[in-house]
Amino acid sequence: MTPLSILELVRVTEGADARAALYNARDLAAHAEAWGYRRIWVAEHHNMAGIASAATSVVLAHLAAGTTAIRVGAGGIMLPNHAPYVIAEQFGTLARLFPGRIDLGLGRAPGTDQFTLRALRRPPEGADTFPQDVLELQAFLAPAVSGQRIQAVPAAGTEVPLWILGSSHFGAMLAAELGLPYSFASHFAPDLLIPALDIYRSRFKPSAQLDRPYAMVGVNIIAAGSDAEARRLATTQQMSFANIFRGARGLSQPPIDDIESYWSPMEKAQAQRMLARSIIGSPETVRAGIEALVAETGADELIVVSDVYEHPARLRSFELIAEAAGAARTAPP
Repeated sequence: MTPLSILELVRVTEGADARAALYNARDLAAHAEAWGYRRIWVAEHHNMAGIASAATSVVLAHLAAGTTAIRVGAGGIMLPNHAPYVIAEQFGTLARLFPGRIDLGLGRAPGTDQFTLRALRRPPEGADTFPQDVLELQAFLAPAVSGQRIQAVPAAGTEVPLWILGSSHFGAMLAAELGLPYSFASHFAPDLLIPALDIYRSRFKPSAQLDRPYAMVGVNIIAAGSDAEARRLATTQQMSFANIFRGARGLSQPPIDDIESYWSPMEKAQAQRMLARSIIGSPETVRAGIEALVAETGADELIVVSDVYEHPARLRSFELIAEAAGAARTAPP
C-alpha cells in the first residue's frame, strides 16, 4: 500500500479554544500512530484565529511527547520568516529529544499577510534567498567540522531530513536540484500537480540524503459511513474556503445541510478549483479515489488533510481512510 501521512491543521472550532485544538491534535497523533500513518506534520501559519500552530516547533514537541513511533514534522516551516540558524537550533533540539522521528519541510511563502510579516521582523524580499537559506540550514544540521566558528547547538550532527514543499514549478526544480524529497500542496493548489511532479522526477540529482526522487502528494480526504454523510462533513472545509475569498478567516464552523445556501456562484467556482482533487465519501469511494490518485501521480506517499469539525468524526474519518488505503490495489509503476 502507498504510505499515508497526516497534515494536521490544528483548527480552532467554534465553541472551543486553542488549547482544545492542540490537545485534539495530540490525540489524533496517538491514534494515527496506532492506525499505521507514517508521519504527522503541522504547518506554520500566523495571524489566523482559526489555526493554533503558529509556534510550530513547540506544537511538534507537544505531539511528539504524546507518541512513540510516528514521525513528527513541519509541513512546513516558512523559511523566509526565520533565520536558518534559529530553525536549526529548534529542530536540532527536537531531534535530540525525539531521535529518528523529526522531519523538516520547508516552504518559500510567508504563510501570512504583509502586516504580520513586518511584525515578524523579516524583509518581504526574504523569499528571494530561499535556496541559499535551505543550504545554510542544511549546513548547520550537518556534523561540525574542525575550525567551524559558529555551530547550531545542539543541532550540529543531527542531520534532520529536509523536504521542499511547493505548489508550483519552483519548488519542484529546487527539490530536484538539491536531491531532496518533494511534497506538493495539491490539497489547496492542484493545478500544477502533474507538471511539477514531472519536472521534479526528470531533473532529480541524487544527494547524500536521497538517491532517487521521492514525491508526496497532498490530498483532502473526508470519509464517513456513506457518501451523503461525508459530503455533509465536507461543508466545514468548503465554508472555510469561501470565507477566505470573503477576507474572513475565522474559526472552523459546524457542517450544514445545504452548502449552496452558503456560498455565491463565484465563491463556489473558486473553492471547487482549489479543492478539485478532494476525495469525499464512503470507504469504498475513498478506496477508489486513492487508487486513482496514486495511479495518476505515481505518488510515493500521500499526506492527508481531513478537515472535519467534530473531533470524534475527524478521528473516524482518518481511521476509515487508513482502512481504505490498506484495501486499495497498488497500481503498477
